[in-house]
Amino acid sequence: MYTSTKLPRTSALFISALLGGVIFTSCASSDRSTNQSAPQMAADGAANQLSARESSLSQKAEASPIARSRPQLIKKAAISLTVNSVDKTIDAVSQIINQQQGDLIGLKQQQPKNDNPRYTATIQLRIPENRLEPTLEQLAKLGTVESRNITAEDVGDRLVDFQARLTNLQKTEANLQKIMDRAGSVRDVLSVAQELSNVRQTIEQIDAQLKSLQNQVAYSTITLNLEAAVSSTSPQPALGLQVKETWNNSTHSLSAFSVGLLKLGIWLIVYSPYLLIFVALIYGFRRWRRTHSPRLTQTPESTRSN
Repeated sequence: MYTSTKLPRTSALFISALLGGVIFTSCASSDRSTNQSAPQMAADGAANQLSARESSLSQKAEASPIARSRPQLIKKAAISLTVNSVDKTIDAVSQIINQQQGDLIGLKQQQPKNDNPRYTATIQLRIPENRLEPTLEQLAKLGTVESRNITAEDVGDRLVDFQARLTNLQKTEANLQKIMDRAGSVRDVLSVAQELSNVRQTIEQIDAQLKSLQNQVAYSTITLNLEAAVSSTSPQPALGLQVKETWNNSTHSLSAFSVGLLKLGIWLIVYSPYLLIFVALIYGFRRWRRTHSPRLTQTPESTRSN
């Protein structure tokens, strides 16, 4: 009886101890897994935040426009106006040019003619590029705009090309100068000097072209065509003025005719010897012809017999 009751208690204690160890081990492993997952979650969160920042920066970079260089444009404008007075408009244009710090580079006025009874004028002016639009607006207020045209040519590539060529040639010039300083013989010095002269001439040509393009970019050209609104036909002169003009024309014609006759007389006097010789030759020829003519040489007796 004693042994039979003692064995089950021992087995029960063993089983309970085993279960307690299993439970303790599982708790410890769960605590470790919890402790290990916390840093990993923090790292994952930091990575997610970093990726979110990178994505937002990339979106901002895509949204922001790409910085481009300012185009180098040669602008030319043409505007035609119909005005009441061409002379007054020319004075107003001169004032506008002074206000906009520009230059007058051409003026052509055409007085009324039979085929074109209207008074016209063409003005060419040069204005700083940033004052082109304000100048055109002021010019448009001087009359009625018939036409307006603006053209632009981008010469940025040409400017970059000229600048690069100029830089390379300047480097070549510096290298040739060094070689010339170290050259020993006279022949080498002359050869390097000739090459250096050619390079410097090319530098001057490219530099002039570069400055010309830069000047055309900095200043815009405007061609202004003006035309009077009313044909300016000259009024009919008075009767007294017409009579006076006719008298002046007639006296002038008479004096011109008299001078012409006087000139003709002078020419005849100068060439009179040749005229006399010519007249004498004609007279002698006729005399000779009469003398040797068969009808004239017949005698009166022969005429009677016949």
